[in-house]
Amino acid sequence: MSDDNINLTVLGFDIAFRAGADMERARDAARLVEERFATQKLRFRGGQSREMMLAFLALGLADDLLQLKKMQNDARQRIAALLARIENSE
Repeated sequence: MSDDNINLTVLGFDIAFRAGADMERARDAARLVEERFATQKLRFRGGQSREMMLAFLALGLADDLLQLKKMQNDARQRIAALLARIENSE
């Protein structure tokens, strides 16, 4: 690793970020992952392997992302329809 890298530990893994990376965003993301993983641990109560819990965590975050993208697309479509109505009413 280069001396220019900045390290962040997430779920016990050291991850190197390039210099200039938005570390506040990275720390926020790491906090979210840590919180979600802790929730998974409580839900499974040790009944699942770490790998399985990480897979569920990844699926949950991916589902959140897909839902947000869908909501964003729906909002864009509504905005475009409203703009079209405004332009047609002039």
